Amino acid sequence: MDLKSLDFNNIGSWPREAKAVFCAILGLLIIGLFWFLFISDKRTELEGLERTEADLRQTFEKKQGEAANLGALKQQLVQMEAQLQQMLRQLPSKNEMPDLIVDISQTALATGITNELFQPGDEQPKDFYAEKPIALRMVGTYHQFGAFMSGVASLPRVVIMTMHDISLKPKNAQPGNGEAGSGGLLELSGTVKTYRYLDEEEVAKQGAAANGQAPANGQPADGAKGG
Repeated sequence: MDLKSLDFNNIGSWPREAKAVFCAILGLLIIGLFWFLFISDKRTELEGLERTEADLRQTFEKKQGEAANLGALKQQLVQMEAQLQQMLRQLPSKNEMPDLIVDISQTALATGITNELFQPGDEQPKDFYAEKPIALRMVGTYHQFGAFMSGVASLPRVVIMTMHDISLKPKNAQPGNGEAGSGGLLELSGTVKTYRYLDEEEVAKQGAAANGQAPANGQPADGAKGG
């Protein structure tokens, strides 16, 4: 079959073999064009959907595991809240706080420490507890301070003291050498904070004040002005 003798303007006059080959080539071109225009894009879309399905399946399995453990987590949370309340109840109450301050001061005196300054400040309520700052300046030996801390730890109520801007230095130290000048006495000065728990009424008042609402007893929240 001589291709040069074929007239593309009169395909109907071609031999049967030439027509068959032309139709086969034309069919392949149509199939290729159809693949390129439609199937290729759908294949890419299918791959994207398969990746999305895998991500969603992984997320579902994770959420399913969390849902299965939700009951146990809620029970654990309840137990933790109960333990927290129990620990808070071990702190001093509002009525016990004044006696506790006296006990701390007396414990220092009982160990031989001199209280040059022991000045409780205003109480500062927090979410579920209140802190009481105490400005102090004490003079004593290293062993006396150790006995003081041991005595505070043995008080009937759990006493938590945090130290802020505390300075411990030799009393009447000689300038330049930093050594004690009065028989090894040390001076401890700064601020300590001790803590107590808030009762239910105080916690409710704190919540009402934070939300700008009046407490349950009808009194205006702290900082609110009457009309």
